[in-house]
Amino acid sequence: MSTDFKAALDRTVDLFENLSPQRLSELDLLYTADAFFKDPFNQVNGIDKIRHIFAHMYVALNDPRFEVKTRIAQGNEAFLAWHFIFRFKDTRPEEWQCIRGSSHLRFDDAGRISYHRDYWDAAEELYEKIPLLGSVMRWVKKKAGG
Repeated sequence: MSTDFKAALDRTVDLFENLSPQRLSELDLLYTADAFFKDPFNQVNGIDKIRHIFAHMYVALNDPRFEVKTRIAQGNEAFLAWHFIFRFKDTRPEEWQCIRGSSHLRFDDAGRISYHRDYWDAAEELYEKIPLLGSVMRWVKKKAGG
């Protein structure tokens, strides 16, 4: 990864690890105006829609944060492995959840993200942790696994 793209990746990791509702406007500095974003629940184009997804995270969850564990870069692309740590609303303060996932990022020539695709297993990392639904998901997983 060239020096410019390495600096862009450093800025990206820094913002994601220190993201807060007050810093959501800084996403405009990381993404192109028409950036593509996809995760297991969303597929959007445009920084306004991407910012909305992150803003909703702070409404729907308590104390969400990202911890980037690994970064791999080649050319203008990068892969991040991360933990997303949060608490569901209406849960006890000690009931933290962790989703393990990864992001594939592609930077434009100016070092801004034009493509962001998140990969994580919604069934294992989220649905199995929800009462009642979790027991059904674990049963289906057991049956499917043989």
